[in-house]
Order: sequence, then C-alpha cells, then structure tokens
Amino acid sequence: MSDARLKAYRESIDNIDAALVFMLAERFKITQAVGQYKAETGLPPADPGREAEQIARLRALAASANLDPEFSEKFLRFIIDEVIRHHQAARG
Repeated sequence: MSDARLKAYRESIDNIDAALVFMLAERFKITQAVGQYKAETGLPPADPGREAEQIARLRALAASANLDPEFSEKFLRFIIDEVIRHHQAARG
C-alpha cells in the first residue's frame, strides 16, 4: 500500500480493534464471575431492571459522544444476551 495516510488510519483502527477485544475479554471475565455468583446464590440469570438501566445509561453516553444511540443499544443488547446465555449455562 503506497497511501501513507490510509495506512495510518488503518493502523489506528487496528489498535482500537485490539483494545476493544481486550476490553470485551475483561468484561466477560467479570460477567462470568457474576454468573457463577448468581448460580451459587440462586439469583436469576437475567435482571431486566439492571438491563434497562444499562441500556439507558449507554444510550445517554452514546448521545454525548455523538454515536448513534440505536447502534449502542444494539451493541449492548448483543453483549447482554451473550452474558445471559453464559449465566444460564453456568447452572448446568
């Protein structure tokens, strides 16, 4: 690739993608611990009230960051659904 500007943009994107992967890994490590705790204490895998709070909070953060709140909600919903699936699996 001979376009130095495009190369620099892509390097930044690659760095951001790497950071996102590591942040998601850390988040899922913590949510796995939450799932185990919920299983041990008999708490339900899903918490609709907490989910609604998180979605509202993320939508507000997205708006303040000039990111489409609909996109941020879809992204968080995907993560929440995966976490719930893990929590259900932790129950054996």
